Amino acid sequence: MEGKPVRESVSEYAEVALPNDTNGLGNVLGGKVMHLVDLAAALAALRHARKPVVTASVDSLHFIHPVRIGQLIVLRSSVNRAFHTSMEVGVHVETENLLTGHKLHTCSAYLTFVALDENKRPTAIPPVIPETEEEKRRYHEAGERREYRLALRNRLKP
Repeated sequence: MEGKPVRESVSEYAEVALPNDTNGLGNVLGGKVMHLVDLAAALAALRHARKPVVTASVDSLHFIHPVRIGQLIVLRSSVNRAFHTSMEVGVHVETENLLTGHKLHTCSAYLTFVALDENKRPTAIPPVIPETEEEKRRYHEAGERREYRLALRNRLKP
């Protein structure tokens, strides 16, 4: 199967934080941000696999700055590395004050997706071709994270 460059999976998703998305302090609920992270990651995974995909896991998510009502939430995602049927997607989330243009990194996450065939069974996907030094670094680190995830999964099995 022929590989695909990272740039073919790059995706951007943006949404304005509305009052219905917030807690009593005016901050967007963490669950809402997590939902947006999953959507943004799915876009990149779909672009890479060009097949249905499902979320298999989400690595830890640490909130650095809150998202406030009226701010733009911008999520950028791309596939870091593809394995046989799964792939790691990185998502970078930042907020933008639309009145001042000031931007803040809110959080980042790594998600694992699995591609499915027409019978909803895992199916092979193309490998990732990293082109830039940054993409090569993320590709290498994705392999290390995968080893950790697999070891953790094996420890959790009954």
